Amino acid sequence: MRIGTGILSGLLATLLACAALFLPNTLRADQVVVRHTEGLAHGFLMLQTLGGKTIADGQMIQVAQGDRVKQHLTFRFKDGSIYEQTTVFSQRGRFRLLSDHVVQKGPSFKFPIETSINASTGQVTICYTEDGKTKVLNERLELPPDIANGMIFTLIKHIQPNVPRTTVSILAATPKPRLVKLAIIPQGNEPFSIGNFQHKAMHYVVKVEIGGVTGLLAALFGKQPPDSDIWGLEGEAPAFVKYEGPLYMGGPIWRIQLASAGIF
Repeated sequence: MRIGTGILSGLLATLLACAALFLPNTLRADQVVVRHTEGLAHGFLMLQTLGGKTIADGQMIQVAQGDRVKQHLTFRFKDGSIYEQTTVFSQRGRFRLLSDHVVQKGPSFKFPIETSINASTGQVTICYTEDGKTKVLNERLELPPDIANGMIFTLIKHIQPNVPRTTVSILAATPKPRLVKLAIIPQGNEPFSIGNFQHKAMHYVVKVEIGGVTGLLAALFGKQPPDSDIWGLEGEAPAFVKYEGPLYMGGPIWRIQLASAGIF
């Protein structure tokens, strides 16, 4: 028996109406507590496909002055593409984003885009190219205190692994800015080695939670963003180990991990 499109539309409308009643517009999120003071750091990274092919070389530079921390993440792709992200945040008791600036351009990305977030004022600027034309979006949004753009690699070192779920906010540019939630869920320790040294890293799954009717539609039509995986070393000096997930919203699944130094 074939169901008419009118009946299907009616059923979908009813489903969405019910969802609007029961799904909240926002999901609860958390500001992560500072467990270790962030300081001076300089790390070298490589960006790979899941098949192990290196497509970009990267580095993360971090400097701190008091409770103010500035991070600069750069990837230089083999095809000439560039990804740069500069993030400034405070670490006074709990982490709080101050600003975030991202530039991505080149053939490795679906379209060039530059985003700027001033978390103090809520000013968001997005510059992108569509059909060969440059477009600029300027919006002032009410940003939550737990917004964590550019901070996930830092936060993973401070999340309590015995907490079953930690949720933070992310502003996604699609290119229109939209707040979503990231649920960070511990999966247990997994062994890894560096040379003759054996270690264990806590594995976290990161789930994007869109929420509301839009989230329901994403699930219904297969548009739900994929989960990401991230591993962090625990102990006296916690550290980022590896990440597998998209570098940008809607992007392919790539792997970010520490690079090994070549011979001088």
